[in-house]
Parts: sequence; structure tokens; C-alpha cells
Amino acid sequence: MSGANSMADYWSTLDVDLHLTVDSGAGRRDGLERALREAIRDGRLAAGTRLPSTRTLAAELGVSRGTVSAAFDQLIAEGHLVARQGSGTRVARTAGAVAASHSTNHRRAEPVSIRHDLRSGSPDLSRFPTTAWLRAARSALDRAPRDAFGYGDPRGRIELRTALAEYLGRTRGVLATPDQIVITTGVQQALRLMGRVLAASGNPVMAMEDPYITQFHAAVRGSGPTVVPLPVDEDGAQVDRLNTAEFDGVHAAVVTPSHQFPIGSTLSPARRQELAAWARAGHLVIEDDYDGEFRYDRQPVGAIQGIAPDDVVYLGSASKTLGPGLRLGWMVLPPRWVGPVTEAKLLADHHSETLGQLTLAELITSHGYDRHIRSSRLRYRRRRDLLADRLISRAGRPLTGFTLSGIAAGLHALVRLEPAGLSEAEVLTRATEYGLAIHGLSDMWWSPAGTEHRPQAIVVGYGSPSDGAYPAALDALVRTLSWT
Repeated sequence: MSGANSMADYWSTLDVDLHLTVDSGAGRRDGLERALREAIRDGRLAAGTRLPSTRTLAAELGVSRGTVSAAFDQLIAEGHLVARQGSGTRVARTAGAVAASHSTNHRRAEPVSIRHDLRSGSPDLSRFPTTAWLRAARSALDRAPRDAFGYGDPRGRIELRTALAEYLGRTRGVLATPDQIVITTGVQQALRLMGRVLAASGNPVMAMEDPYITQFHAAVRGSGPTVVPLPVDEDGAQVDRLNTAEFDGVHAAVVTPSHQFPIGSTLSPARRQELAAWARAGHLVIEDDYDGEFRYDRQPVGAIQGIAPDDVVYLGSASKTLGPGLRLGWMVLPPRWVGPVTEAKLLADHHSETLGQLTLAELITSHGYDRHIRSSRLRYRRRRDLLADRLISRAGRPLTGFTLSGIAAGLHALVRLEPAGLSEAEVLTRATEYGLAIHGLSDMWWSPAGTEHRPQAIVVGYGSPSDGAYPAALDALVRTLSWT
């Protein structure tokens, strides 16, 4: 700590670490008031933060306790601080509003009023298996070796890679050893890694489904390769086009055979065989197993990787089964690609975080992951059925102007709008009026060609609302689509 003759003093509170500059030239009390006021205004002292006692702060700064008390009293009078018996002095809950009133250049954007969320891309986070996850975490930490908390193998923890090799083989028909698996932060990172490796190996052209997740397109393009759009229809990706002149020079193709996003189709058996043959002919298939665990009409479709393991990179994640916030995904690689991808992962971020990997490994080996997926599959099937029932009729009257598709699997459905009914733009406008958040299909096409022939549709995600919020969200959707 600096003495009283310094131009500035610095302190760290007992409750929070905070660098506070007190300008001695302004007078000790005025300088302290100004320093605290600025710390509150710029957010370094957040609303509700408890400040040190006047005695502690006076000792930290080398000033009298009376000086600190006087500064606190002034800021309490201004509404920046509050003092209550037994709870000390804290930053006021309204301090942010008080601070904002002093800024004439700050403009606040009015928030959009969203009361119902049927956007795709997320499971029901309120049903995260907290108890099972905590139990698995405790068990994993009890057995974790010391080196688990240091820098590790860029491929990820051997515990998780071993558990995934068994699980993916048992449930998705994937053929892999732990040495072929690389743990990532999700499918998006996996696509970036593959893009970098392919570009570096002299294969800078990839095919990707269109429509598809736009962030994934951006991830691949940003990693180096040129991307060629691969059209999708009711039977999945049009893989026969990979053998045409349009795709000369394409070395790899990213596909979602189990349940395409956003169309919702499953790759037909004939196309699966054709895609596997294309891969064996010297190409690489990158299989995004998008919500493949959630199939409702029959057993989940097995992975393409299982019929062409030497020519398919399999991608999966826990984003749809548990939650995207875990940042846990995986790649199953043909042996010749393990080394280059591991090197790319090392350069990207060294390795994914460890504690989540150990916990997921324990959850899988204890079969808690299986139990969670089975219960989730039943819950989402009920939601799928309720969605279909509600869109068939309203108060006994049939709803018209659209058709529902892509509901055999996954966490979303496609509502195709008929030309005689509402347009996509009109539906999205009406949805806003009812406080409903949904996605339009138009935003998910990424190639400019043939826009006039593309269907108008909305993508309805039935995974993210809680059980309690889902019925009201469906009410808003029905009102949005009811145009007669």
C-alpha cells in the first residue's frame, strides 16, 4: 500500500478484488467518493456488492475511519450505496440506473417482448439432469488422477474417449477405438478443424447441405475451404449430384443423414449406399449426427460411419441431449486423419476442459446418460404429438394453409406454407404480435441460386420450452397460423 503522500492509492476489498484509484489531489474524502462513484458507474462495483467495513477500508487506504464514513454517507445520500443493520454497506440495486442517468451518450435498445419461444437449436434446459450430473461429477473427481488438472492430450481425456467408443458403437453403430476420437467444444469447432486440415492438405473445396445451419457454413468458409451448396429434398441430401461436373474438385461433403436441419428429412437407404460408395471412391464424408438420438417412429437410424468407417468422419455433441453450455462434442476419425486433426486441435486451444469430460464419461459408463436420453425421447415425442394435434385442428375446425413435415425425429418440425395462405414474412410478423419467437426457413438458405423456387416455411423447435410453458407457446403458434 502507498502512503498518504502518494498521488494515488490502491486497494483490494475483502469481498471482491477491485483496483481503486484515489486521487489525493482532490482531497482524501472527495477522492474516495469520486473513485467509488466511478467504480459503480462503469460496472466494476456491481449492484449488490458488499463493501468492506469503514475500519477495514480506512486501514487499506491509510486514511481516517471518519473520512471513509463521510464518503459512504455521501454516496448513500446520492442513492449509490445502501446501509442496513447486520448486512453492511452495499452497492444499491438501482445504482445502474442512477449511473446511466449521468451519461448523455448512452442509448438503450428497447427489448423485444418474447413471451413464447419455439426457436430451434436447444433442448429443454430446465430438465438438465442436475442430480445425476452432480453424482457423476463427485464420483469422477474422487477417482481423477492428479494429471487430470494439468495440460493433457489434445484428443481429450482417455476416460471420455473410452466411454464414447463403447456408447457410440452400441447406440449409433459407430465403429471406433478411443484413439480415433477427438473431443471438441462442439460440432462447430469440429467443422473448423476439418476445414483447416483439408485446406492444408490441398483439398480446399467442400460440399455442404443447403439449407443448413448458417453458422456452420461460416465456420467452414472461415477455416479456408471453398464451399459448394448441396441441395436437400424430402429424401435428404441429393448425393447423386456429387458425381456430376458441378462437383468436380469436391473432396469432402458435410451431410446430416439421420435428421436434416432444417428440412427434417432422413437420408433414404438408396442415397445412404450411394454416399458410402462416393466416400470409398477416394472422398471424405463428414457426418453431422444432428439430434440423431431422438427418433420416434422406429429405432434411430444408424450412422453412415458404420458402413464406411475408413472414409467417414463422425461428429456428435451433448448440445441436444444435455445442453450446449457444456461445450462438449466429439469427432470419430479415420486413422489417417487422427494425427492432422489432433495437431489442429492442439493449435486451436490445446484441449477441451477436463472436469466436464470426466463427468460425462462417468455419466455414460454408469448408464445415467442412457436413462436421460430415454426419458427425454419420451418427453419430446409427447411434445411432437401435441404439436401435430394442435396444428391439425383448432376448436374442432381444421387449420389450413400449411403442411407439417420432418416430425419423425429430432427437436424441430417444418411448417411449409402454401401459396394460397400466409407468406413467411406475414407469419413472422404475426408471431411478433403474439410474443412468439420462431425461425423462418428463408434465413437458413445460404446459396443465392434459385431463391424464387424455394418453399416458404417456418421452423418450429419444440425442445426448448419448459413443460409448463409449452402449451401456451402452442396457443400462440396456432393463433399465428390461423388466417381464416
